[in-house]
Amino acid sequence: MWPAQTRETAGALRAFVLIAFGTALMALSAKVSLPLPYVPMTLQTLVVLMIGAAYGWRLGSATMIAYLAEGAIGLPVFAGPVGGIAPLVGPTAGYLFGFIAAAFVTGYLAERGWDRSVVLLFAAMAVGHIVILAAGFGWLAYGLGLGAPKAWQVGIMPFIATSLVKNALGATLMPAARRIVDRRG
Repeated sequence: MWPAQTRETAGALRAFVLIAFGTALMALSAKVSLPLPYVPMTLQTLVVLMIGAAYGWRLGSATMIAYLAEGAIGLPVFAGPVGGIAPLVGPTAGYLFGFIAAAFVTGYLAERGWDRSVVLLFAAMAVGHIVILAAGFGWLAYGLGLGAPKAWQVGIMPFIATSLVKNALGATLMPAARRIVDRRG
């Protein structure tokens, strides 16, 4: 092979491995679950935002798309031992699809230097959390017809404090994650 082809092959293999690793982390984080009436509380949002920050917007978004595709084909990757289409059209749908946008936004901000400071990374992850919560809220309120007050009560309020904790945890863990996975590889 020519040197350019070797680099392209190595880059594709690296991306494949990182996506597989990321989707496995997503599946594991879904299993750490606190059941709530409509939407379970999991560690998924922490992992989504860390993947976005570590992988960048392209690979982070691709990882979330791959994760949703794994679930859609029936692999039990969602909260509880669940796979299939039901989570992608039920109460969790907005949050799940929000993962793609959150990985995109967090990755985009990280690529612009927001991952070099704990305070800036906390802010980038907060934006990512807002994206996820807004998508979840919108789906609960209008997609499922719960209405805004009920969607706020069951889809936003239970997650505000934990989102702040996850942001702090993610922002402080990123230097270690950056050493493991350098997205500029």
